[in-house]
Amino acid sequence: MIQLRNVTLRRGAKVLLDRVSVTLNPGEKVGLVGRNGAGKSTLFALLNGSLHEDGGDFSIPAQWQLAQVAQNMPETDEPATDFVLGGDTRLMALRAELAQAEEIGDGMAIAHAHSDMADAGEHDAVPRAESLILGLGFRPDELMRPVNSFSGGWRMRLQLARALMCPSDLLLLDEPTNHLDLDALVWLEGWLQRYAGTMVVISHDREFLDAVTNVTLHIENQKLTRYGSNYSGFELLRAQQMEQQQSAFSKQKEKIAHLQKFIDRFKAKASKAKQAQSRVKALERMEKIAPLLADAEFTFEFKEAKNLPNPMLAITDAAFGYAGEPSPQPSPASGRGGDTGLELPLPLAGEGGGEGTTAPKVILRNVSRSVLAGQRIGILGANGQGKSTLVKTIARTMPPIAGKITEGKGLAIGYFAQQELDVLRPQDTPLEHMTRLAREFGPALGLSDREQDLRNFLGQFLFNGDMVKQTVGSMSGGEKARLVLAMIVWQRPNLLLLDEPTNHLDLATREALAMALNEFEGTVMLVSHDRALLRSVCDEFWLVGRGGIKPFDGDLEDYQKYLLEEARRIRDEARKAKPSPLPEPAAAPAPANPPPPLEQPRANAQEQRQAGAQQRQQLAARLKPLKKDLDQAERRMGSLEQEKAGLEARMATPLPAADIAETGRRLKAITDELAKLEERWLAVSGEIEAAEGSPNS
Repeated sequence: MIQLRNVTLRRGAKVLLDRVSVTLNPGEKVGLVGRNGAGKSTLFALLNGSLHEDGGDFSIPAQWQLAQVAQNMPETDEPATDFVLGGDTRLMALRAELAQAEEIGDGMAIAHAHSDMADAGEHDAVPRAESLILGLGFRPDELMRPVNSFSGGWRMRLQLARALMCPSDLLLLDEPTNHLDLDALVWLEGWLQRYAGTMVVISHDREFLDAVTNVTLHIENQKLTRYGSNYSGFELLRAQQMEQQQSAFSKQKEKIAHLQKFIDRFKAKASKAKQAQSRVKALERMEKIAPLLADAEFTFEFKEAKNLPNPMLAITDAAFGYAGEPSPQPSPASGRGGDTGLELPLPLAGEGGGEGTTAPKVILRNVSRSVLAGQRIGILGANGQGKSTLVKTIARTMPPIAGKITEGKGLAIGYFAQQELDVLRPQDTPLEHMTRLAREFGPALGLSDREQDLRNFLGQFLFNGDMVKQTVGSMSGGEKARLVLAMIVWQRPNLLLLDEPTNHLDLATREALAMALNEFEGTVMLVSHDRALLRSVCDEFWLVGRGGIKPFDGDLEDYQKYLLEEARRIRDEARKAKPSPLPEPAAAPAPANPPPPLEQPRANAQEQRQAGAQQRQQLAARLKPLKKDLDQAERRMGSLEQEKAGLEARMATPLPAADIAETGRRLKAITDELAKLEERWLAVSGEIEAAEGSPNS
């Protein structure tokens, strides 16, 4: 187990943890939460051995293997699969031992190395590495691509896969969801739920914490408090404790006032001096209860837009993607204006371009959708299906390949790019960003460009004092995200396009964003892997996938089922398209004088029948436990679906508060179990299909 006994941790002169004690037991899944700067990363540094305690005692089992995600960006031409495989440090060490033994010709050492490698999982190491890579959103054709050929976010996914590949007793994860889409996030949750070791994770995604943790450590005011529950349970318990603390503080305050009143009244009277002195001592001995100091909450709001066009925009027979190289011939106008629309009759991919052009890459085609005033649209879709492409095109940062986009008169777009630096200048300060905005848009919006007014506005987003003159390039991800939000709010948009706005926001800022979006009177189009934000804000969903866009009639639980089915479809297609592992041998040239053919022995028909029967028996033996597992899963799923329907019907009737809470808890437990069973059903079905389709079956 991991133990901290009266541990003190400092960063420079600042005390982050003061004489804290806590125990983490083997196999516990721990969520580490607290405000930014409270000391979460410092505690991680203690756990991974890069920092030592400044006081007290810290102990961790010496034999434990540690795994964590490296924070450096990998720079290597190594294939993605080999890079992830390198995370299995034990297997890599055994491979090195084998190579050394073979070099010196030590037969005994070679035998031991082969035996140890078999125990370490050498036989399925490559498939394990590939499953991690595919689970995190990569395509099958990317398994052997060089690491350097991927963008920064994808390389960080490979770092995560490399950490998961490492056999470990303790897994440390610091914001593992930042670079993930919802499909990869759902897969990661399932993987971590099956992880057998001890895990400590820092995350600002409350639903992720609820799914993968059963213990919460909260850092606040230099103290570390353990709660035996996931994040939702922690919130409830902490609220109860805060209420009790405030009540105890109020009662103690009344008692102190009563004692002080007696002391002040009778301390000068000789007959009451002893009683007064006794109360003075009682007051001195009393352990003071601290008043409840609520954290200063960050809040903001979107100002009322000047107008709300309806519809906001209309998309007609459009194709979205990446245009080919520009042609030397004159091209149509590429701007959009008012409600006149834009029509770009460019050729689609595969239809050929003019001389001197390359064909555009079309991701979405035949898109016809309208966006109305007041809509709250969540944009769903598996990784790489075109969600960001759709948002960028509507945001005017890239043109459509073809079709017509008609904007409502007075449309004002507020765009939050997934990469904040797409809309920020690293060398400029927040004040310079706001000054430039004020000069460009201020007159039309009737807003002041006075420096003090801009400073006051930035202060609402926690940019105070000298922070307004700090360069954006030196800011944290959360600070950059707050600056982008400030710039959007200032422009008073009526259509918000938000592409993963919560990547670097802490829980308090996410809550503030959700509240502001719910009070916003305009239209919201949101791409996010934060399910709490999607649930809170969106009342309808669009599904981006298979080259098109369509409404998604379901909730986020239904979408997670869709993702599992989509992953299975992609695996099946990859399996069918996968070439034979061994190439066909080239035909040898025919000899000038070929020898006469040898007479082939006639096959024994009875032996063939016996061999076929034996193969069928072996296949039946292999499939029997799988089919039994599948049958049990189907029966259990049917039973749970029946119980779920009954509980949902019960929830629709008036119930006492206690019954509502109990029914809700049971519904959540059923939903969670169904998700796991469905994942198991898909996996077993795939195994059965593979076995029945193999050449030996």
